[in-house]
Amino acid sequence: MTTTSDPSQFPVLLLGGGIGAGKSRVAGEFSRRGFEVIEADTVGHDVLNSDTGAIAAVAVAWPDAVVDGVVDRTILARIVFSDADALAKLESITHPVIGQVLLRRIGDATGPVVVEIPLMKVLSKGPYLRVAVVADVQIREDRAVGRGASREDVRNRMSHQQSDAQWADWADRVIENSGDWDATAQSVGALIDEVLGNG
Repeated sequence: MTTTSDPSQFPVLLLGGGIGAGKSRVAGEFSRRGFEVIEADTVGHDVLNSDTGAIAAVAVAWPDAVVDGVVDRTILARIVFSDADALAKLESITHPVIGQVLLRRIGDATGPVVVEIPLMKVLSKGPYLRVAVVADVQIREDRAVGRGASREDVRNRMSHQQSDAQWADWADRVIENSGDWDATAQSVGALIDEVLGNG
């Protein structure tokens, strides 16, 4: 495998979908097949932990969410996921920084990349193959609750996210993940072979 850092040499996929759709498990399948997986959510957490400009802006907008210079993500989530305007404001603070970090990491890649994104607007421009993971809404809800979230919180978050139909319209490829994982894994494998030109 070549080690040039020119990202144009490698496929870059955006992997999106709603809460409980199974993005992380699908991303794990890409990782198993040699893709570098970059999680936009993790980058976002890092921004709120370390970017002084973002932390200061959050402190001004929501003073109760910043304690001793540290963003309390639980308090912040409670605020923004119950108020669409607050969520939009938070995104306007964090998304430019997140986008810069993601572009830098893509540029540093030495092989194919998957960027796992929670929102369509993350890296909305660029020569990327867009892949949506979708699943039945009740299945998604049950999965998220099974991971420890309250059903009320999951439904609230879903109400602020794009629907599966919107994700499917956004995507170049759709991975259905409502049923048997082996079938999903086969779909992912076929997509990987397509992207890498195998077979």
